[in-house]
Amino acid sequence: MSVRPDILCIGSVLWDVIGRSDLAMVAGNDKPGRISRIPGGVALNIAMTLRRFDLTPALISVVGRDAEGHALLAECGQMGLLTEHVLIDPDLPTDQYMAIEARGDLIAAIADAHSLEAAGARILAPLSDGRLGDHRAPWSGLIAIDGNLTEALLSEIAESPAFAAGDLRIAPASPGKAERLKPLMGHPRATLYVNCEEAGLLTGTAPDTAREAVSAMLAAGTRRVLVTNGPGSAAFGIDTEVLVCDPPRVDARRVTGAGDTFMAAHIAAEARGVAPGDALKQAVKAAADYVAG
Repeated sequence: MSVRPDILCIGSVLWDVIGRSDLAMVAGNDKPGRISRIPGGVALNIAMTLRRFDLTPALISVVGRDAEGHALLAECGQMGLLTEHVLIDPDLPTDQYMAIEARGDLIAAIADAHSLEAAGARILAPLSDGRLGDHRAPWSGLIAIDGNLTEALLSEIAESPAFAAGDLRIAPASPGKAERLKPLMGHPRATLYVNCEEAGLLTGTAPDTAREAVSAMLAAGTRRVLVTNGPGSAAFGIDTEVLVCDPPRVDARRVTGAGDTFMAAHIAAEARGVAPGDALKQAVKAAADYVAG
């Protein structure tokens, strides 16, 4: 009998190939360091962190029917993530992400999520065919969605009855994909998780602080929003209320996945009924601990 998940994580599930160096780097440098291949992608990063908070996430995504896809699903299963609803496509390769980090700074990255984009709405079939819900009884729990989905699919989600009863938690994946979230900004059941740059792109403003970014997002019609600003303050806003939290100072050892950790920690805190201010503090601490390694 299938286990009922605590949350659905919809979006990129792929391999992260990350090179890290303890030396300073600029574009064009060739420096010694370490290269690792680990499970990643925004949806999967969120799911892995949620699992550490004792929640049971189900992945909604696509992998190829290839060695990389089989290995990735096997690792996800070993971590206690539910993979039975992941689409396995024989004609698409498993997606991947490649990044270079130096002294805790991201130097460059390339996200190859073309298979996720190509699969499109097919990955959402479990929410309408009865496995996780249908038009009579749509999924009514938590749903995390990342901006690696196409803007067309995100627009479809914004209007879909399959998502009308869900508690939607949405992240853009990167500044380059932030504007894909515009169809969901005014959704009455959506909470957006963005950084200052992404908030600026979504609102046509140039906020210097998380507080300014939250105010701009609320003014643009977003119901609930959380904004991070690297080592600066993070902020949460709903209606006209804005809460701000300063992170502890840490020596950065890694950055890829920090925003996903922040989002997952906040979702987990709210799932436990933690008050808004304390939920923000717990998310900020979790992200700082992650960055510190």
